Amino acid sequence: RVVHELEKRLRADLDKNHGDFRRIHALPRSTQDVPDDLDARLVVLGSDQPYSKEANSPAESAARAIFESRGNSPRLYRNTLVFLALDKTRWQDLDDALRRYLAWESIVAEKDTLDLSPHQVKQAETQKAAAHSTVTARIPEAYQWLLVPIQTDPQAAVQWQAMRLTGQDPLAVRVSKKLRTDELLVTGLGPTRLRMEMDRVPLWRGEHVAIKQLMDDFARYLYLPRLADSSVLLNAIADGLSLLTWELDSFGYADSYDESVRRYRGLRGGYHHPVSIEQKTAGLLVKSESTIRQWDREAASRPAGETSTNDGAGGGTGRSADADPDSKRSQEDSLAQPAKKLTRFHGSVALDPTRAGRDASRIAEEVIAHIQGLVGSRITVTLEISAEIPDGAPDHVVRIVTENSRTLKFSTQGFEEE
Repeated sequence: RVVHELEKRLRADLDKNHGDFRRIHALPRSTQDVPDDLDARLVVLGSDQPYSKEANSPAESAARAIFESRGNSPRLYRNTLVFLALDKTRWQDLDDALRRYLAWESIVAEKDTLDLSPHQVKQAETQKAAAHSTVTARIPEAYQWLLVPIQTDPQAAVQWQAMRLTGQDPLAVRVSKKLRTDELLVTGLGPTRLRMEMDRVPLWRGEHVAIKQLMDDFARYLYLPRLADSSVLLNAIADGLSLLTWELDSFGYADSYDESVRRYRGLRGGYHHPVSIEQKTAGLLVKSESTIRQWDREAASRPAGETSTNDGAGGGTGRSADADPDSKRSQEDSLAQPAKKLTRFHGSVALDPTRAGRDASRIAEEVIAHIQGLVGSRITVTLEISAEIPDGAPDHVVRIVTENSRTLKFSTQGFEEE
């Protein structure tokens, strides 16, 4: 009954708040109960697996068994698991509090059989409530040990780091805070950090690496950052592809690699290209140096007067190495005509008035920045506002808008009557 009550309370706490974990495995009976998946998870060990600083404590032995295998198969994705265990000494205090609670709960439940007076029933309910509060306070005090496998580099041995948790937050929240503070769980990864890790190990397979392979690497190897889930990596890739300094700090992207001609298909870099879960099996990250080399090689072999299609790249240097085979005839026809320089650009777009700042920022990054990077370019940007106010503008709004327009140096502005 004591173990059952503890498990019920633990599951209630863990179900209420997962912290930074997508999933939590509470009180697994065997290694088979913990799946071998890509996302980071918290494993909460039971009361029969307490932790102590003695060598090979039950908690450490159980954590090692789950870490190393799932059932009869070796575990592949080892950089996804951390373990929470209760303190061997504190478990005695928690066990005592649980027994007191169960005793008073039993008395209240059997008040008619015991023929308790109203005063005695009230006393029993008061004691039960006090015992309940004591148990609630002692659970986080008992579950204070976080066991994390770490490896400093590929040649180093795996070590187990035991960290003591403090505070009265929900269990998963306390674990998440500690891991984030010590950078043992990463919920946001910068593209430059990703490129640094890819170069350090290295994670490249030649001049490129499949995104799916990269996801497997981060889930497998302890010497890489432990990512909360796959979306952390995919967001870092998308940010890296849109980085203005991508040629130095990040990477290019290709749909595939044609081994027969040693050429990347759909090669692009330096502009926003969202990478979805569905694309992970086919997409490749390409070293930026290799991306530039292929672009330069194909530009040099292109007949005079032929222009490449722009997929967009940082600073207006975007190029695409994958021309559409179906468009060869139209390209050949265009070669017969003199090449014309495109010397002007104009465009207008309606902005969402509730998200004008966001939309204007995107336009600046994805349109203006590319043109501004061209030598000798001169850009004029004009914002035009047109508003209809059927009920008329109140005086205070007219006063505020007029004054702010003058301050912001509007060339023309004003309210009009019907």
